[in-house]
Amino acid sequence: MLKKLILIIAATVALAGCAGMSSGGASSPGDAQAVAAAAEKLRVAMIDPTPAALNALVADDLSYGHSGGKVDTKTSFMADLMSGASDFVTIAITEQTIKIVGNNAIVRHTLTADTNDGGKPGKVTIKILGVWQKQGGDWKLLARQAVRPPAP
Repeated sequence: MLKKLILIIAATVALAGCAGMSSGGASSPGDAQAVAAAAEKLRVAMIDPTPAALNALVADDLSYGHSGGKVDTKTSFMADLMSGASDFVTIAITEQTIKIVGNNAIVRHTLTADTNDGGKPGKVTIKILGVWQKQGGDWKLLARQAVRPPAP
């Protein structure tokens, strides 16, 4: 099941890149910096969520895949953060790379977090693939997939 989900995400990324290139969308020199800024705003918004902050950073067609296999929509992603069902106490992002492809950006990083999901403390370290899309001049998270890192 996880392999199938990863293949679907990989195909989506490939198609999104092709779609961005065929639309003639040109990236500007500041796009990578703008994506990094949007990703940082999302990190902060996931720790201290507000509907306005999340709405500004997340695409309406969001597909948000968790490392355990659950896939959220924009509505369920935001609802879980607002209710505390998904509660990030801290989030650290490392090893981030950003590749701009037309009006899309492929962002990879390692996320390490302290959580308190549903009142249950925990720790998580996962690898993230995010697909950001420029929509109306703003970068929004369109797709995200988390995987557990390989065992050492």
